[in-house]
Amino acid sequence: MNNVQVLLVDDEEGFSSVLSKRLSKRKINVRIATGGEMALQLLSTEQFHVVVLDVKMPGMNGMQVLKVIKQRYPQVEVILLTGHADMDNALESMTAGAFDFLLKPANTEILIYRINDAAKAAKMKMSCRETELARPA
Repeated sequence: MNNVQVLLVDDEEGFSSVLSKRLSKRKINVRIATGGEMALQLLSTEQFHVVVLDVKMPGMNGMQVLKVIKQRYPQVEVILLTGHADMDNALESMTAGAFDFLLKPANTEILIYRINDAAKAAKMKMSCRETELARPA
């Protein structure tokens, strides 16, 4: 899928760097944030289709960031990543509006597939929103 804008949010810079390079090779445009506050700042100034978000981070954790994203930017899809299999977190994230919940280290091919699916959904939401805004009152 062309022109996919992804925000990768993870406090593990080595992981983010490697994953960013793999996604970039697939023509996915990636920006990196090292924490929740930085992610929200980038979201306020740039347009993203998908946020790939680590659950466990210092400061704002992934669940807190997810809830803010879905409140402020409902058209943006969020894929949560965690190093710990936790059904409660998975259920909570899906209830809060996450597009998907994957275990680290996620298989790159599966993650790319899910990012592309999420980007399609986000672009559809954005298109519908633009159509609604263009309608005369």
